[in-house]
Amino acid sequence: MAMQFYASPEQIMRDRSEYARKGIARGRSVVVLSYQGGVLFVAENLSTALHKVSEIYDRIGFAAVGRYPEFENLRSAGVRLADFHGYSYGRRDVTGRQIANAYARTLGAIFTEQQKPFEVEICVAEVGATAEDDELYRITYDGSVQDEPGLVTMGGQSDAISGAVKTRLRPDQTLAEALKLAVEGLGSVGGENGQPRKLAANQLEVAVLDRNRPGRTFRRLTGLALTAILEDTAKPAAEPEAGLEDKPQPPASPSTPADNASGPAPSTTEAPDEDKPESE
Repeated sequence: MAMQFYASPEQIMRDRSEYARKGIARGRSVVVLSYQGGVLFVAENLSTALHKVSEIYDRIGFAAVGRYPEFENLRSAGVRLADFHGYSYGRRDVTGRQIANAYARTLGAIFTEQQKPFEVEICVAEVGATAEDDELYRITYDGSVQDEPGLVTMGGQSDAISGAVKTRLRPDQTLAEALKLAVEGLGSVGGENGQPRKLAANQLEVAVLDRNRPGRTFRRLTGLALTAILEDTAKPAAEPEAGLEDKPQPPASPSTPADNASGPAPSTTEAPDEDKPESE
Protein backbone atom coordinates (compact mmCIF):
# COMPACT_ATOMS: atom_id res chain seq x y z
CA MET A 1 0.00 0.00 0.00
CA ALA A 2 1.44 3.35 -1.07
CA MET A 3 1.93 5.94 1.63
CA GLN A 4 0.43 9.36 0.99
CA PHE A 5 2.69 12.38 1.07
CA TYR A 6 2.23 14.31 4.31
CA ALA A 7 2.62 18.03 4.85
CA SER A 8 1.58 20.05 7.86
CA PRO A 9 -1.37 22.45 7.49
CA GLU A 10 0.98 25.38 8.16
CA GLN A 11 3.25 24.34 5.32
CA ILE A 12 0.29 23.90 2.95
CA MET A 13 -0.98 27.39 3.73
CA ARG A 14 2.48 28.89 3.27
CA ASP A 15 2.87 27.19 -0.09
CA ARG A 16 -0.53 28.40 -1.24
CA SER A 17 0.23 31.95 -0.11
CA GLU A 18 3.56 31.98 -1.91
CA TYR A 19 1.97 30.59 -5.05
CA ALA A 20 -0.76 33.25 -5.06
CA ARG A 21 1.62 36.12 -4.29
CA LYS A 22 3.93 35.19 -7.13
CA GLY A 23 1.05 35.09 -9.59
CA ILE A 24 -0.24 38.49 -8.45
CA ALA A 25 3.24 40.08 -8.57
CA ARG A 26 3.54 39.19 -12.25
CA GLY A 27 0.52 41.37 -13.08
CA ARG A 28 0.65 45.04 -13.97
CA SER A 29 -0.26 47.39 -11.15
CA VAL A 30 -3.48 49.27 -10.37
CA VAL A 31 -3.88 52.49 -8.37
CA VAL A 32 -7.19 53.49 -6.78
CA LEU A 33 -7.39 56.81 -4.94
CA SER A 34 -9.85 59.40 -3.72
CA TYR A 35 -9.81 62.95 -5.10
CA GLN A 36 -12.02 65.99 -4.87
CA GLY A 37 -14.54 64.86 -7.49
CA GLY A 38 -14.78 61.16 -6.63
CA VAL A 39 -12.70 57.98 -6.86
CA LEU A 40 -10.09 57.47 -9.60
CA PHE A 41 -9.03 54.07 -11.02
CA VAL A 42 -5.79 53.91 -13.03
CA ALA A 43 -4.52 50.57 -14.32
CA GLU A 44 -1.60 49.77 -16.56
CA ASN A 45 -3.37 47.76 -19.24
CA LEU A 46 -2.44 47.34 -22.91
CA SER A 47 -5.68 45.57 -23.81
CA THR A 48 -8.79 47.51 -24.84
CA ALA A 49 -11.12 44.52 -24.48
CA LEU A 50 -10.04 42.81 -21.25
CA HIS A 51 -10.81 45.32 -18.51
CA LYS A 52 -9.22 45.39 -15.09
CA VAL A 53 -11.55 48.19 -13.93
CA SER A 54 -15.35 47.86 -14.09
CA GLU A 55 -18.64 48.95 -12.56
CA ILE A 56 -20.44 46.91 -9.91
CA TYR A 57 -23.42 49.14 -9.10
CA ASP A 58 -24.55 52.77 -9.03
CA ARG A 59 -21.82 54.16 -6.75
CA ILE A 60 -19.55 51.10 -6.53
CA GLY A 61 -16.53 50.28 -8.68
CA PHE A 62 -14.27 47.25 -9.03
CA ALA A 63 -10.56 46.85 -9.82
CA ALA A 64 -8.41 43.73 -9.81
CA VAL A 65 -5.00 42.32 -10.68
CA GLY A 66 -3.91 38.75 -11.30
CA ARG A 67 -5.44 36.06 -13.51
CA TYR A 68 -8.13 37.57 -15.70
CA PRO A 69 -10.54 34.54 -15.85
CA GLU A 70 -10.58 34.30 -12.06
CA PHE A 71 -11.26 37.94 -11.21
CA GLU A 72 -13.73 38.23 -14.10
CA ASN A 73 -15.79 35.43 -12.51
CA LEU A 74 -15.70 37.32 -9.23
CA ARG A 75 -16.73 40.56 -10.91
CA SER A 76 -19.74 38.88 -12.55
CA ALA A 77 -20.78 37.34 -9.24
CA GLY A 78 -20.55 40.75 -7.57
CA VAL A 79 -22.75 42.35 -10.22
CA ARG A 80 -25.38 39.64 -9.80
CA LEU A 81 -25.31 40.00 -6.02
CA ALA A 82 -25.69 43.77 -6.20
CA ASP A 83 -28.58 43.50 -8.68
CA PHE A 84 -30.33 40.94 -6.50
CA HIS A 85 -30.12 43.06 -3.34
CA GLY A 86 -31.05 46.22 -5.21
CA TYR A 87 -34.13 44.57 -6.71
CA SER A 88 -35.19 42.81 -3.49
CA TYR A 89 -34.76 45.74 -1.13
CA GLY A 90 -33.65 49.06 -2.59
CA ARG A 91 -30.82 50.56 -4.59
CA ARG A 92 -29.53 52.45 -1.55
CA ASP A 93 -29.25 49.19 0.39
CA VAL A 94 -26.41 48.00 -1.85
CA THR A 95 -23.10 49.04 -0.26
CA GLY A 96 -19.44 48.52 -1.04
CA ARG A 97 -18.86 46.90 2.35
CA GLN A 98 -21.52 44.32 1.55
CA ILE A 99 -19.85 43.41 -1.75
CA ALA A 100 -16.38 43.37 -0.16
CA ASN A 101 -17.52 40.98 2.58
CA ALA A 102 -19.05 38.65 -0.03
CA TYR A 103 -15.75 38.60 -1.95
CA ALA A 104 -13.83 37.94 1.27
CA ARG A 105 -16.01 34.93 2.13
CA THR A 106 -15.66 33.50 -1.37
CA LEU A 107 -11.88 33.92 -1.59
CA GLY A 108 -11.41 32.62 1.95
CA ALA A 109 -13.35 29.45 1.15
CA ILE A 110 -11.42 28.89 -2.07
CA PHE A 111 -8.09 29.40 -0.30
CA THR A 112 -8.80 26.87 2.46
CA GLU A 113 -10.87 24.26 0.64
CA GLN A 114 -9.42 24.08 -2.85
CA GLN A 115 -5.98 22.89 -3.78
CA LYS A 116 -5.21 25.92 -5.93
CA PRO A 117 -6.00 29.42 -4.58
CA PHE A 118 -7.16 32.28 -6.78
CA GLU A 119 -4.26 34.43 -7.97
CA VAL A 120 -6.18 37.68 -7.61
CA GLU A 121 -6.28 40.84 -5.55
CA ILE A 122 -9.40 43.00 -5.58
CA CYS A 123 -10.40 46.54 -4.69
CA VAL A 124 -14.04 47.49 -4.12
CA ALA A 125 -14.60 51.26 -3.94
CA GLU A 126 -17.75 53.19 -3.06
CA VAL A 127 -17.91 56.93 -3.66
CA GLY A 128 -19.42 59.11 -0.94
CA ALA A 129 -20.69 62.65 -0.61
CA THR A 130 -17.15 63.88 0.20
CA ALA A 131 -13.64 62.48 -0.13
CA GLU A 132 -13.69 61.60 3.59
CA ASP A 133 -16.81 59.46 3.01
CA ASP A 134 -15.26 57.36 0.23
CA GLU A 135 -14.81 53.68 1.11
CA LEU A 136 -11.96 51.65 -0.40
CA TYR A 137 -11.69 47.95 0.46
CA ARG A 138 -8.78 45.72 -0.47
CA ILE A 139 -9.46 41.96 -0.59
CA THR A 140 -6.52 39.60 -0.95
CA TYR A 141 -6.26 36.03 -2.27
CA ASP A 142 -6.84 34.45 1.18
CA GLY A 143 -10.03 36.36 1.95
CA SER A 144 -8.48 39.08 4.10
CA VAL A 145 -10.28 42.41 3.77
CA GLN A 146 -8.81 45.79 4.71
CA ASP A 147 -10.34 49.26 4.75
CA GLU A 148 -7.78 51.52 3.07
CA PRO A 149 -8.20 55.28 3.66
CA GLY A 150 -7.83 57.14 0.38
CA LEU A 151 -5.41 54.90 -1.52
CA VAL A 152 -5.10 51.29 -2.70
CA THR A 153 -2.23 49.92 -4.81
CA MET A 154 -2.19 46.34 -6.08
CA GLY A 155 -0.03 44.06 -8.19
CA GLY A 156 3.56 44.32 -9.32
CA GLN A 157 5.67 46.46 -7.00
CA SER A 158 2.70 47.82 -5.09
CA ASP A 159 4.68 48.83 -1.99
CA ALA A 160 7.04 51.04 -3.99
CA ILE A 161 4.14 52.63 -5.88
CA SER A 162 2.25 53.25 -2.67
CA GLY A 163 5.26 55.00 -1.16
CA ALA A 164 5.63 57.23 -4.22
CA VAL A 165 1.95 58.23 -4.23
CA LYS A 166 1.06 58.44 -0.55
CA THR A 167 3.44 61.29 0.29
CA ARG A 168 1.79 63.60 -2.28
CA LEU A 169 -1.82 62.48 -1.97
CA ARG A 170 -4.37 65.12 -0.93
CA PRO A 171 -8.16 64.78 -0.74
CA ASP A 172 -8.66 68.20 -2.41
CA GLN A 173 -6.82 67.29 -5.63
CA THR A 174 -8.49 67.82 -8.99
CA LEU A 175 -8.94 65.03 -11.50
CA ALA A 176 -5.93 66.16 -13.53
CA GLU A 177 -3.71 66.33 -10.45
CA ALA A 178 -4.84 62.93 -9.18
CA LEU A 179 -4.36 61.33 -12.60
CA LYS A 180 -0.87 62.80 -12.93
CA LEU A 181 0.04 61.50 -9.47
CA ALA A 182 -1.25 57.99 -10.23
CA VAL A 183 0.51 57.81 -13.61
CA GLU A 184 3.78 58.98 -12.08
CA GLY A 185 3.40 56.36 -9.36
CA LEU A 186 2.89 53.58 -11.91
CA GLY A 187 5.83 54.81 -13.97
CA SER A 188 8.16 55.06 -10.97
CA VAL A 189 8.86 51.30 -11.10
CA GLY A 190 9.86 48.93 -13.87
CA GLY A 191 12.22 51.27 -15.73
CA GLU A 192 15.73 50.48 -16.89
CA ASN A 193 18.45 51.20 -14.34
CA GLY A 194 15.84 52.47 -11.92
CA GLN A 195 14.74 55.29 -14.20
CA PRO A 196 11.04 56.26 -14.23
CA ARG A 197 8.92 55.29 -17.20
CA LYS A 198 6.64 57.56 -19.20
CA LEU A 199 3.25 55.93 -19.75
CA ALA A 200 1.12 56.95 -22.73
CA ALA A 201 -2.66 57.03 -22.90
CA ASN A 202 -2.84 53.78 -24.89
CA GLN A 203 -1.05 51.98 -22.04
CA LEU A 204 -3.59 52.99 -19.41
CA GLU A 205 -7.11 52.08 -18.40
CA VAL A 206 -8.72 54.96 -16.52
CA ALA A 207 -12.16 55.29 -14.96
CA VAL A 208 -13.81 57.39 -12.24
CA LEU A 209 -16.71 57.29 -9.84
CA ASP A 210 -18.00 60.85 -10.22
CA ARG A 211 -19.55 61.95 -6.93
CA ASN A 212 -21.41 64.85 -8.60
CA ARG A 213 -23.09 62.61 -11.17
CA PRO A 214 -26.61 61.40 -10.27
CA GLY A 215 -27.52 57.73 -10.65
CA ARG A 216 -24.73 55.64 -12.13
CA THR A 217 -21.49 57.41 -11.28
CA PHE A 218 -19.06 55.16 -13.17
CA ARG A 219 -17.56 56.46 -16.40
CA ARG A 220 -14.43 55.68 -18.37
CA LEU A 221 -11.85 58.14 -19.64
CA THR A 222 -10.65 57.07 -23.07
CA GLY A 223 -9.42 58.49 -26.35
CA LEU A 224 -9.14 62.23 -26.74
CA ALA A 225 -10.56 62.96 -23.29
CA LEU A 226 -7.79 61.00 -21.57
CA THR A 227 -5.09 62.27 -23.93
CA ALA A 228 -6.11 65.89 -23.33
CA ILE A 229 -5.82 65.50 -19.55
CA LEU A 230 -2.43 63.77 -19.78
CA GLU A 231 -1.03 66.35 -22.20
CA ASP A 232 -2.34 69.21 -20.08
CA THR A 233 -0.71 67.85 -16.93
CA ALA A 234 2.56 67.21 -18.76
CA LYS A 235 2.71 70.72 -20.26
CA PRO A 236 5.30 72.88 -18.43
CA ALA A 237 4.50 76.37 -17.25
CA ALA A 238 5.09 79.14 -19.78
CA GLU A 239 8.47 80.83 -19.42
CA PRO A 240 9.61 84.19 -20.82
CA GLU A 241 11.56 84.06 -24.04
CA ALA A 242 15.27 83.60 -23.45
CA GLY A 243 17.13 86.91 -23.50
CA LEU A 244 13.97 88.97 -23.82
CA GLU A 245 14.42 90.79 -20.54
CA ASP A 246 18.11 91.46 -21.17
CA LYS A 247 17.60 92.72 -24.70
CA PRO A 248 18.70 96.41 -24.81
CA GLN A 249 16.06 98.85 -25.89
CA PRO A 250 16.93 101.57 -28.43
CA PRO A 251 17.27 105.03 -26.88
CA ALA A 252 14.32 107.34 -27.29
CA SER A 253 14.76 110.05 -29.91
CA PRO A 254 14.78 113.62 -28.63
CA SER A 255 11.47 115.33 -28.86
CA THR A 256 10.95 118.17 -31.27
CA PRO A 257 8.33 120.88 -31.34
CA ALA A 258 6.65 119.05 -34.19
CA ASP A 259 6.43 115.91 -32.03
CA ASN A 260 4.76 117.82 -29.22
CA ALA A 261 2.35 119.71 -31.45
CA SER A 262 -1.18 118.51 -31.64
CA GLY A 263 -2.51 117.04 -34.83
CA PRO A 264 -0.83 114.82 -37.39
CA ALA A 265 2.82 115.32 -38.21
CA PRO A 266 3.50 117.13 -41.47
CA SER A 267 4.16 114.89 -44.42
CA THR A 268 7.77 114.68 -45.61
CA THR A 269 6.82 113.48 -49.06
CA GLU A 270 7.82 115.95 -51.74
CA ALA A 271 4.87 117.45 -53.60
CA PRO A 272 4.78 116.54 -57.28
CA ASP A 273 6.11 119.12 -59.67
CA GLU A 274 3.35 120.41 -61.94
CA ASP A 275 5.82 120.76 -64.87
CA LYS A 276 6.88 117.09 -64.64
CA PRO A 277 4.83 114.67 -66.69
CA GLU A 278 3.04 111.85 -64.82
CA SER A 279 4.65 108.42 -65.08
CA GLU A 280 3.00 106.01 -67.42
